[in-house]
Amino acid sequence: MTTGWSLYVIFLVVLNIVGCAWLLWWTSKRRGDEARNDSETTGHVWDGDLTEYNKPLPRWWIILFWLTIVYSVGYLVWYPGMGNFSGTSGWTSAKEHDADKAEADARLADAFGRFDGMPIDEVAQHEEALAFGARLFQNHCAQCHGSDARGAKGFPNLTDGDWLWGGAPEQILATIVDGRQAAMPALGAAIGGDVGVTEVAAYVQSLSGIKADPALAEAGKTKYAGVCAACHGAEGKGNPILGAPNLTDDTWLYGSDFATISEGIRSGRSGMMPAHGPIIGETRSRLVGAYVWTLSHGQDAEPPDAP
Repeated sequence: MTTGWSLYVIFLVVLNIVGCAWLLWWTSKRRGDEARNDSETTGHVWDGDLTEYNKPLPRWWIILFWLTIVYSVGYLVWYPGMGNFSGTSGWTSAKEHDADKAEADARLADAFGRFDGMPIDEVAQHEEALAFGARLFQNHCAQCHGSDARGAKGFPNLTDGDWLWGGAPEQILATIVDGRQAAMPALGAAIGGDVGVTEVAAYVQSLSGIKADPALAEAGKTKYAGVCAACHGAEGKGNPILGAPNLTDDTWLYGSDFATISEGIRSGRSGMMPAHGPIIGETRSRLVGAYVWTLSHGQDAEPPDAP
């Protein structure tokens, strides 16, 4: 908070406290004419005989109001509430958060510390760990991948067998902990403008069995080999190291229609999976990773040496 805003806040706080004290003093004092006539009314009468009198507040009530004002002043001295003044107690919401987080982390360490460093496919054999991982998924992952983990346009489906960065346990864990940054560069100019985009889009559709104009696809094949194969491979099967998708299957992150493919080639795509290691920690990343791993592996999740 800047000094100007701090002074503004202090001014408002002091004004309110002083104003409340003055209003209490002014309304509670007995004026001279009121002292001579205790029956003075406000002039309000209801139902013919219900009259509102104008009398000072009871003394015990006034004392409570004054105590409230004194308490408010003491509170503002002890806790931060006067602009940049931090209070004599040194309390901050950040310290409170850190203390609560440390306490929660200690409880979680007691409960799940045994999973530290354990591969997520082994963590997946523990029902308690999977239940906790499912709750972590709903809190941190469902916003993008959906509550059922089936994703949406631009957000991968985690329940199938298609993985942009690899579906091995260590690859899934690395994705959660460190995040991923996917970038499809804009290639419209590099492949010959709109004509080249049309030809390459037709060829890309043909790779996955989608009906496309044979002449356009054949023309696009040459351009694909010169530009696109560097990431997606000569056969279009993708590259998990780069996060380049497989173009020969029926899984499409943004859509398989001609307009969507053309737009991706012309303008590029940018996808980002944020790193959750700094947010939920390494052990909890293993728990949610184990849950995600079981979503797509089904019976393969059974441990080889399970009793």
